[in-house]
Amino acid sequence: MSAYIDQVLMTVKQMNSAVLVLTTVNAPYSKKLDAQGVVHCLLDPVAAKEACGPMSSFFGDVQPELQIAFAQMHGITKAQLIAAAKTFAAYSGQSYPLAA
Repeated sequence: MSAYIDQVLMTVKQMNSAVLVLTTVNAPYSKKLDAQGVVHCLLDPVAAKEACGPMSSFFGDVQPELQIAFAQMHGITKAQLIAAAKTFAAYSGQSYPLAA
């Protein structure tokens, strides 16, 4: 039974992480991204540029640990996430923790 409870708690934590990420990313912008939209932007630099505001919030306002957890939940490796952060930083001219 304990393994089941641990799995349920992990699922709830992951869901809460995703909700926190999406709330932070979308709060100040009229263009809203769902989880798959953020994933698409992480994997496609052109899409990230088209969603510049939300992606800037993702890389700049979401804690790096949450960025990594969100990416891993969606099958994106840490290396892919760092590459996306570096590419977006070069485009935006901003500095982000994962791009350092």
